[in-house]
Amino acid sequence: MSDVRLLPYGDTAVLVEVADLDAALALHADLRAHPPAGLVDAVPAERTVLVRLDPAATTVAELRDDLVARRPSVHPAVDGALVTVPVVYDGADLADAADGAGWTVDHLVAAHQERTWRVAFAGFAPGFGYLVPDGDWPEVPRRADPRTRVPAGAVALAGRYAGVYPRPSPGGWQLVGSTDLAVWDVDREPPALLVPGTRVRFEAVP
Repeated sequence: MSDVRLLPYGDTAVLVEVADLDAALALHADLRAHPPAGLVDAVPAERTVLVRLDPAATTVAELRDDLVARRPSVHPAVDGALVTVPVVYDGADLADAADGAGWTVDHLVAAHQERTWRVAFAGFAPGFGYLVPDGDWPEVPRRADPRTRVPAGAVALAGRYAGVYPRPSPGGWQLVGSTDLAVWDVDREPPALLVPGTRVRFEAVP
């Protein structure tokens, strides 16, 4: 691979730093399709992929050699599960988000539902998936003044991403709606509904 950095991450993992999200998704897809010996897990983020290994099956040096030799292509179409998220488009920032996108509220709501979204990676809080659309999407500015508490189930936009807050927490994303779908449930296996690779469609409900 070119334009990457392989960073040490203890004695059972390598952190691969790449150019952008597309490169991270391409590497993650390649590792899933063609796993190296001893692969335990590959965890994507916006510009990195954490690759964990089984020290009984391989070594960090062997894993680094494998990663250097890889030539991942553009990530293939996602074949993850499809989750429909029912949304009441009642968010406090709906008008501001539409204005930031250069759209009307009706256009934003329609476009949000027309796209199929994909969980690119998870972070920030357990069960919080960063969703990217299957087509063009405007950069939606974050709030200038983050909230100290965003309720669970808030459907939000920021930058090129959409997300659903899994539990009450601070947050600076633009709130466009709400859902009663539990995206994080410790009594479920797995607890997170929106894991990387999952496809998501948003559907308006009264």
